[in-house]
Amino acid sequence: MNLFKKVSTIIMASALLMSSALGIAQPSTADAAVTGKVTIAGSSALLPLSRQAINEFKRTNPGVVITASASSSISGPQSVLSGAATIGACDWNATKAVPGFKAFPGLVAHKVSVTPFATIVNKSVNVDNLTTSQLQGIFSGKITNWKQVGGQNAPIVVINRAFGSGTRVNYQIKALKGATMKGAPQYKEVKSSGDMKTAVSTTPNAIGYIDLVYVTGDLKAVKYNGVAPTTQNVINGKYPVWEYGYYLTKGQPTGATKAFIDYVTSSKFQQGSLRAMKFIPVTSVH
Repeated sequence: MNLFKKVSTIIMASALLMSSALGIAQPSTADAAVTGKVTIAGSSALLPLSRQAINEFKRTNPGVVITASASSSISGPQSVLSGAATIGACDWNATKAVPGFKAFPGLVAHKVSVTPFATIVNKSVNVDNLTTSQLQGIFSGKITNWKQVGGQNAPIVVINRAFGSGTRVNYQIKALKGATMKGAPQYKEVKSSGDMKTAVSTTPNAIGYIDLVYVTGDLKAVKYNGVAPTTQNVINGKYPVWEYGYYLTKGQPTGATKAFIDYVTSSKFQQGSLRAMKFIPVTSVH
């Protein structure tokens, strides 16, 4: 070692000792911003959560390139298995079979939210509560006029999500108790949560369903068996139409993908932005 290197080494060592003595924390590999690329695809119900988390995560990790797109939950695990995405957002645990869908092998499921789903109607509808049997009748086409459930004399326009939607899977299981959706005389299918919001809010006499985060003043969320679809009613066990939201990865995540999922599941995000958006922290229900 030449004289210059010896002097440099002594100076660096002295600086570290002084910092330690003064209680100044030294940067570590764990504290350093990560780099890499993360691609999220799948559930439109989880898209607002993903976008908010991306905005926050990139403030301290500007070297990570993250994109998020959404169409339906089924595209989440499919995109991960094909290599088109590193994270598949899905409204059910796709590592297990659910009615209509087989399990996807080779994936790991990470709970990122509790997602409440609500029955929604156009603001022209003067019905505030619907029972399980009434909803089964509406979505099967047996009940076709709002007057049959205490509303005005007007035809019911059913807006449904297309097959492959996680919101549809959960609504059918939880709200309709597994009853078949057979269509109705006035019936339309839409591809995403955003499309559902637009269709119901702009179609007189329409009914549909959506995750609670999308419910704003241009829609009316009706009670389910007398219970309002609120985050508090999910937490206290009164409102049953909810499910965990999942991020799916091919094997255990690493690098930027792991860092991003760790942020989404952190107490900071779960108890902060996630809760503010009408999602529920995964630790709040059992």
